[in-house]
Amino acid sequence: MKKSLGAKTLVYPAPVWVIGTYNKEAKPNVATIAWGGICCSQPPCVAISLRKATYSYGNIVEKKAFTVNVPSEKYVKEAHYFGTVSGRDVDKFGESGLTSVKSDLVDAPYIKEFPLVLECKLIQTIEIGLHTQFIGEIMDVKADESVLTGDQLTDIEKIKPIIFAPDGFGYYGIGKSLREALSIR
Repeated sequence: MKKSLGAKTLVYPAPVWVIGTYNKEAKPNVATIAWGGICCSQPPCVAISLRKATYSYGNIVEKKAFTVNVPSEKYVKEAHYFGTVSGRDVDKFGESGLTSVKSDLVDAPYIKEFPLVLECKLIQTIEIGLHTQFIGEIMDVKADESVLTGDQLTDIEKIKPIIFAPDGFGYYGIGKSLREALSIR
């Protein structure tokens, strides 16, 4: 028998993504989010949700661009830090020692040390309630060569992305492969 938990933000997995933006003066900023996911195949798009009060919210509205940076497990401390302080008050790149790189295709920075990056152009904004959903068209995906297979595909076991448990506020790694999706009948 299932027990009702009420209406709450609970679904698994919740990604740990670090969103890269520039402010009006082109100062790079990053912020960790867990409310995000792929939302369209053609054109390829992601959706992220932010509160209006966040520094990154204003940056995305101003620049019409953002990057999605996927941290590996070894950067869990930095990913957590990026979500607990505001770029209004702190130079997150300076404090973390990570490297800001200007995106090739959109007006937003990405994190050099993170293995997977999506460069996104803002195409739609949806006011939902406490959060605003930003839909970004993926203009390019960049992956470190170290996380690619011989077929030039990304390898999730090499990326080692982090997931978030919304109800327990914990960070987790990805488990073992259960089976290749196309081989299950």
